[in-house]
Amino acid sequence: MTYLQEGSRAPAFTLCDQNGQRVSLSDFSGKKVLVYFYPKAMTPGCKVQACGLRDSRAELDALNVVVLGISPDPVARLKKFEEKDGLNFTLLSDEDHAVADAFGVWGPKKFMGKEYDGIHRISFLVDETGTVTKVFNKFKTKDHHEVVLDYLKQL
Repeated sequence: MTYLQEGSRAPAFTLCDQNGQRVSLSDFSGKKVLVYFYPKAMTPGCKVQACGLRDSRAELDALNVVVLGISPDPVARLKKFEEKDGLNFTLLSDEDHAVADAFGVWGPKKFMGKEYDGIHRISFLVDETGTVTKVFNKFKTKDHHEVVLDYLKQL
């Protein structure tokens, strides 16, 4: 599995959000976008990661950063995730994992001795021109938002 590297052009994409509305990366031209991939809505690790970003929304807004969370979950599950945890950012459904493939985050995983294909928990900071400026691939779910904010504050 080889994921996008810093300096790469972010792939263009359009996916449905938790409300069934089509959202494109190009909708956020002129803003920084944190594109974060997570395996499955409403699971413990994904919840902790999402709630950290939810609680950091004001700081991210002040830094001109939009958050897009992408998983292979269907729209209805994303809506439940949003409502259950009071999420305040866009969740996108990538059921056929085409966007995950384009970013290079879909691949072999191992859990409890079983091997399967799935999304690897990696985040990409895309700048105002559509270029990946930072790849976040070393973090714990509970401190993902802190790692992102620490990086952004250094810019």
